[in-house]
Order: sequence, then C-alpha cells, then structure tokens
Amino acid sequence: MTTPPPDLRRDRVKRLALFGLLSRWDEFAQEPWIDTLLDVEEHERQRRSLERRIATARLGRFKPIADFDWNWPASIDRHQVQDLFTLRFVDEGLNAVLVGPNGVGKSMIALNLAHLALLRGYTVRYLTASALLNDLAAQEGARALQRRFQRYAAPALLIVDELGYLSYDHRHADLLFEVVSRRYGLRSILLTTNKAFAEWNEVFPNASSVVTLVDRLVHHSEIVHIEGESYRLKEAKERAALKAKERAPSRSRNPDR
Repeated sequence: MTTPPPDLRRDRVKRLALFGLLSRWDEFAQEPWIDTLLDVEEHERQRRSLERRIATARLGRFKPIADFDWNWPASIDRHQVQDLFTLRFVDEGLNAVLVGPNGVGKSMIALNLAHLALLRGYTVRYLTASALLNDLAAQEGARALQRRFQRYAAPALLIVDELGYLSYDHRHADLLFEVVSRRYGLRSILLTTNKAFAEWNEVFPNASSVVTLVDRLVHHSEIVHIEGESYRLKEAKERAALKAKERAPSRSRNPDR
C-alpha cells in the first residue's frame, strides 16, 4: 500500500483533533504506524457516532424490508418505494408521505428507511404523531417550546408515524405546521398516515391551518399510496388457524375433554 502524501495525513490528524500528535507532527510524520492509528481512530469514531445516532433515533424493533410481502397490498408502486431507498429525497431535503390503511406496511417501510439513513451517516429521529404533538403541547413557556422545535428541526430525517389514528385540536395542527415550516425545503420529513389529505380535517377538526399545513408538506414531497387489507390481520388469522389445526388431533384423542 502506498503511503498517502504527508499533507493529507496531517489533514486527517486535524479532522480527528489529535492535537498532541499534531504538535509533534514533524517528529512522527514518517512513522509507519501513523496510517494504522488514523484508520483505527476513524473507524472507532464512526462506530460510536452510529451508536449515538441509533440511540437518539429510537427506532425500536422492526422487520427488515427483505421480509416485506410486495404481493400482499392490492396496490403499491414498488419502484417508487425502492427509489426512496436511494435516499435522494433526504439528500435534497424533500419529504415523503406514505398513505394507506392500517396494516399495509407503512411503518415497516418508514423504519427501514430510517435505519438505512442512519447507516449512511444521517441524523434521524422517529416518533409517532401523538408522541410528537403531545410532547410539544406539554411544554410550559415559550422558551421550552422553542427548544423542542429546535430538537425536531435538527435531524436530517424526521419520521412522524401514524398520523390520523387520533384526533387533535387546532393547537396541535398549529404545532405540526410549525415543525413542517421549520424543516421546509431544508430537511426531510417522512410521514405515514391512514387518512387521505382531504380527510385531514377529521384529524384536526376546526383547525384553520390544515389546508396550509398539507400544502407545505406536499409541495416538496413524494406521495406513496398503498391500498389493501391489513397484513397483521392476515398473520393473526393464519396463527389462529395453525393453532386450531394443532389442537384438532388432541381433541379427537380425548373426545370427552
């Protein structure tokens, strides 16, 4: 392996903030162990950075996208979803909205996108819509609320899951609008919802900001529509059928039980 030019190695030392080594650079610059040291330090920092970002993202457990049954939804644009996994929308600060009924895999797709973004070095935060809105609404005082807005404005990718399962008042709509506005055109939001945009008035009844909220969210956004029956319900029925089948021989051998 060829030794990199001394100035490039010195730049790496600067980026790693190894100031002790930098102060004696003329003494150690030609040592053969320098490159190994820098490789080990960079790798360890990347590992710790990934651990911190995963902890901050709070993804929890989820099924890998390899287990997604593309044949189950009645309608899904697989190429559109796979294009999201290039993460170009995150690079460009665009949004993505997954729209579909309960149980068709919206959260599974969102969590896998979050995990991939973390592996690619992005900062990510995942939370449900109710957790986001209730956290913002619970802040006492303008300063505390501003700090929370800054927290949700900072990550490269903010995932807001399960919007539409609960109803909120007009203040919650205003809070969500503020989050969307602070990230608008700068950093990406990935949102999942079981409600078509025309039905968001049911989510935020009597909120005057709903139309503006939807307009700002979808202006720079990739909209993925998924249609079909709940896959979780399908799995539950299959488990029940399997258990019934397993119990059948036992009942035939013990008819009085």
